[in-house]
Amino acid sequence: MRMLGNILWHFPFFGFITALLTFLTGLLFTVLIIPSPIGLGLIQFSKFLLAPYSYAMVSKADLDVQEHPLWKTFSTIIMILYFPFGLFFALCATIQVGLLFLSIIGIPAAIPVAKSLGVYLNPVRKVCVPVAVGAAMQTRKDQQQVASYLGQGNQGS
Repeated sequence: MRMLGNILWHFPFFGFITALLTFLTGLLFTVLIIPSPIGLGLIQFSKFLLAPYSYAMVSKADLDVQEHPLWKTFSTIIMILYFPFGLFFALCATIQVGLLFLSIIGIPAAIPVAKSLGVYLNPVRKVCVPVAVGAAMQTRKDQQQVASYLGQGNQGS
């Protein structure tokens, strides 16, 4: 089913063009050095856009990736400066999702765009991982949340 979703994303709706443009933009930002945190995130995002039904975008914090404190601070500053542009890109993606939902065949193509609205808004510190890794991370987060609620419930009694 994932293979069919990836094929529908690419051929009737030219998802490979979106992936290529995202990669080239990320490459340009990385070469310009100052917006490189955005560029690295966009390169990861372009990998996601090549096979959106086989990959998921997750935060580096969820993967427990350790970053140098200076890089983390620099990335945060760049992320704040990028926010107005990210808001614009997320708005454009929302309009694209709405237009894709106008046809039955467009609904499967709208799903990857809708899943990635947060990445359009903020590509900094995002990584593309296989769907199984993303699902395992979500399960771990869900288990931690349940454990925190159970822990609070036992303390209050």
